[in-house]
Amino acid sequence: MENKIAELFTKIEAGELSADEALNLIKKNEMIGDDYFIDRHRKQRLGFDEIIFGMSKTVDQIAKITDKYKQEKLDFICTGLDDRKMDILKKRYPEFEFIPKAGIMKNISSVPTKIKGKAAIITAGTSDAKVAHETGEILNCLGVNCEKFIDIGVAGIHRIFHFKKEIAESNVLIVIAGMEGALPTVIGGMFAQPVVAVPASVGYGVSAGGYSALLSMLSSCAGGITVVNIDNGFGAAMAAFRILKSGQVEK
Repeated sequence: MENKIAELFTKIEAGELSADEALNLIKKNEMIGDDYFIDRHRKQRLGFDEIIFGMSKTVDQIAKITDKYKQEKLDFICTGLDDRKMDILKKRYPEFEFIPKAGIMKNISSVPTKIKGKAAIITAGTSDAKVAHETGEILNCLGVNCEKFIDIGVAGIHRIFHFKKEIAESNVLIVIAGMEGALPTVIGGMFAQPVVAVPASVGYGVSAGGYSALLSMLSSCAGGITVVNIDNGFGAAMAAFRILKSGQVEK
């Protein structure tokens, strides 16, 4: 892709191509029909590969984007896949890697640059594990070392103390919780590291698919907690990646 852009610049410099013509060529090359616009430059801008949000796309839409990425030899990750979509895509793309417990399909050929520091992924319950696995898979693809601590929520708060030393060794703490969403506040009060809170769509009735946890986390009395959207393991992984990549945490 960089060679193609350099070629366009050379033609502009030589007067063989106007700036508008070059822009139209780039747009034409990155459009797939009327609904998709490929972002080829995300890795250059932000340091990570393309992400397809599969939850709100049909299998046909995912396949059209995937085929374009294959053609262009671009790495990508597709998140938010349910079992039905995953089964169909497995048959179409047997060469790709599928992680059902994370709802992810990925095609990564390049080795990620290792990021200094470490992230801990902490969940309140076993029901939050899928979000945790999505988070961990994204972090691995970004070159971030991470460790999971599953099912250590406030319903049995002694479990947190059992892993206190191991959690303290991480530079960023990603905390996933449903129900009333109390765990990020506890972790934020115990540890000095940046905390990224993820409300999970787990709980009865008034838990409202994660809204109670979301509001609780936004109202946390533990200062400085960052809150991402409900079940947004990808967003939490990206927040941790940006924090670590910035070099502002103690190594």
